[in-house]
Amino acid sequence: MEKALVKKDIRSYSLENLKTLFTEMGEQGFRAKQVYEWLWKKSAWSFDEMTNLSKDLREKLNQNFTINAVAIDKQQISSDRTIKNTFKLYDGNIIEGVLIPTEDRMTACVSSQVGCSLTCKFCATGYMDRKRNLNADEIYDQVVLIDKQAREHYGIPLSNIVYMGMGEPLLNYSGMMKSVERLTAEDGLNMAAKRITVSTAGIAKMIKKLGDDNVKFNLALSLHAANDTKRNEIMPINEQNSLTALRDALKYYFAKTKNPVTYEYIVFNDFNDSLQDAKELAQFCKHVPCKVNIIEYNPISFADFVNTEEDKLEAFASYLRKNNVNVHIRKSRGKDIDAACGQLAVKEEAAAGH
Repeated sequence: MEKALVKKDIRSYSLENLKTLFTEMGEQGFRAKQVYEWLWKKSAWSFDEMTNLSKDLREKLNQNFTINAVAIDKQQISSDRTIKNTFKLYDGNIIEGVLIPTEDRMTACVSSQVGCSLTCKFCATGYMDRKRNLNADEIYDQVVLIDKQAREHYGIPLSNIVYMGMGEPLLNYSGMMKSVERLTAEDGLNMAAKRITVSTAGIAKMIKKLGDDNVKFNLALSLHAANDTKRNEIMPINEQNSLTALRDALKYYFAKTKNPVTYEYIVFNDFNDSLQDAKELAQFCKHVPCKVNIIEYNPISFADFVNTEEDKLEAFASYLRKNNVNVHIRKSRGKDIDAACGQLAVKEEAAAGH
């Protein structure tokens, strides 16, 4: 193993690959399984923690491998108990993740990319450049750190995970899928897939791929307009992934998985909050079983959108309900610390990208 001058992240290996490596190192195969458990079940971030391994083996591991753990760089606590984390990655890049506590659940909102390439006009992350995809272990680490935070601050473990932080999860498909696999595996964190939601801005062919892979987690689509002209204006991704393409992809996904879909819909004042908009949305909701989360808009300094007025919001929601659409109005959390939906961005980056 002398040739391993550049230490490779041990978490990038599958269990089978680790067994092969250990055999090459003159170690027994079952040691690989022990190490794998330390990495994924017990979330060990140093080889010295692996107390059931000999000192000699731990030394060998230290010489040949590294564990590129994520660290909390900064944390801010909102007046509503939401906690925003700035995480530092092994290469110095920065991402953000949020703990959202409510009466009945503790939710981790995690990032899947450093920055984002999609340029949605209302989202702070969209004003940053996309630097790279996160590895599965970097997504996993965010969950571990936020779970620890939930236990320390509120005495309650994490119950839910949403891939709604920085980046577009379906453009980091393999990293996202591997992270879900590790989070839900019995030899990982053993979380229920039903408690995980992956949110996409709408990439039709990847939604179909989710269907082909018969995923068990929930899918949320950031819709925000059920009209191509309006959606193109605020979400340039719609130009290649029209509502017709998304409709077909969602039908395919539902036929394969039987999972209902959640539509996220931010109501902007005088843009997508009229009864005509509600009518178009109700129409779109007929394609597959779904529910709609209406989200209030959280202002960012780069965009001049304004949240809709209360009476218009009520009229919008009640039109949907009358048309048998399952609607929830979500109040924003962590707005005072820029931790709310659409506000995550490394400030200097976003300003530079604007």
